[in-house]
Amino acid sequence: MEHARGNRRIAQLWRIGQRRFIGNVLGPHFEQVCRYWTAHHAPPDRMGADLVSRVTSGVVNDPSARTSHQLDVVAFGFDDQDRERILAIGEAKWGDTMGLAHLDRLRRIRDLLSAQGRPGAATARLACFSAAGFSAQLAMAAAESPDVMLVGPLDLYTGG
Repeated sequence: MEHARGNRRIAQLWRIGQRRFIGNVLGPHFEQVCRYWTAHHAPPDRMGADLVSRVTSGVVNDPSARTSHQLDVVAFGFDDQDRERILAIGEAKWGDTMGLAHLDRLRRIRDLLSAQGRPGAATARLACFSAAGFSAQLAMAAAESPDVMLVGPLDLYTGG
């Protein structure tokens, strides 16, 4: 009887703490995996460049909306004059199926970066990383637009 009560308590604690665990542990770890893949395993044709020089996360200010936007993945490379430029910006979601709203957000951030005069921003690829998958609408948008890149678990763990 005591064992069953202990199991219920553990299950209750997990239900309470699961969201925090995903947000504070799994989510950030998945973002790091996505940055690592972008830096070391992303095929050059998907990045729009032969070489990724560095990958980081970042924050972009949006003065008109009085907010800021977090980017989980920002990939840089060099242009023909050896100047660093943005190759891709991306968002990583561990437990959420990504949809058109995620793509619209990335487009907005790319526009902000372009308006700031950031080299490469206007042509930066938009990368959606998701362990949970992508909506049919987002998959269709990616199929129609070469600047949109969808990266799922198979890509991350097989190098695709």
